[in-house]
Amino acid sequence: MAQTAAIDDPDMLLCDILRRWPQTIPVFIHYKMLCVGCAITPYHTLRDACIEHDVSEVMFRRALNRAIRQH
Repeated sequence: MAQTAAIDDPDMLLCDILRRWPQTIPVFIHYKMLCVGCAITPYHTLRDACIEHDVSEVMFRRALNRAIRQH
């Protein structure tokens, strides 16, 4: 499967995002989200993380998708 797909599922688990698209790690860091290496990552969805860190889900998902496309 090509790795150029977009993240369009807000219920996708963070561990799946980070495993499939490691180029998104700098986006998490930029948004000051401590998800990289966090023990909760296998249980939190993209939506959960945005709520937890008070980050706009729409903006965050756009930034993740940009990182994926640029890779």
